[in-house]
Amino acid sequence: MNPDNANHLSLAAVIAELAALRYTPAGVPALDLRLEHESRAQEAGQDRVVAASVKAVAFGVLAERLAQQAIGSRWKFQGFLASPRQGKSLVFHIQEFGA
Repeated sequence: MNPDNANHLSLAAVIAELAALRYTPAGVPALDLRLEHESRAQEAGQDRVVAASVKAVAFGVLAERLAQQAIGSRWKFQGFLASPRQGKSLVFHIQEFGA
């Protein structure tokens, strides 16, 4: 993979919302969720509190596992960003999560 074309996101976040587990037309489990992140970062020499609410989606066995997690539980998520077909906003596609 060309590092200039990399699309990888690693985010520590809390599960803020979980939608009901759904299935794609192909029968693959899918889960829409919202993650909330808060941390501190340095920007232009200043300490800054960073907060973000992130739309996310998971598919397959991963969606089934995430659907069983508690609202408010904190995890480390790995995945990539993509725009949905009908939308302009970014969605975090979760490929892995753990403690």
